Amino acid sequence: MGTGAKRPAQPRRRSTATAVGAPPTRPPRADRKRGSFGFVLPEVLTVRAMVLSVVVLLAVVLLLPTVRAVVTQQAELRELQAELNEQQQQKAELETELSRWDDRSYIIEQARSRYLFVMPGDKVWRPLDTDSVQEEEPGPGVVEPSPGASEDADTPWYTSVWDSVRIAGGD
Repeated sequence: MGTGAKRPAQPRRRSTATAVGAPPTRPPRADRKRGSFGFVLPEVLTVRAMVLSVVVLLAVVLLLPTVRAVVTQQAELRELQAELNEQQQQKAELETELSRWDDRSYIIEQARSRYLFVMPGDKVWRPLDTDSVQEEEPGPGVVEPSPGASEDADTPWYTSVWDSVRIAGGD
């Protein structure tokens, strides 16, 4: 054989243990891998699987607080947006009400309803408290003058007014 000559590749021989149809056999307990402390490691637990599980666990531990913070912030953002929408709606309503005050007829209407203002020429009717007034039907017969009404025609008018005020006041 020379320096540049290649050897023809020889086909590999199959072992009889891995023949088609035969189940794989486990090596005896004594031939299994042993850890650094002498414990026998199970076959499913390899160094790659351990490293991968440690990396995944570390990623979960590091990312969990971040994910929790993102979820919390998104919930707060949704609440703040809802509050902002509500306040914008309230602002629009207040601006509409403020623009109403530019109309003279609205101002007159509010003055009449809130402060009971009366325009010149209006007839004012004020109902009494209907719950406290008891209706009495007058009986047939002669109408008597109200108590306190003076029968003298020569008494001044303010005396009769004062008498009616005194009677109405319950004195």
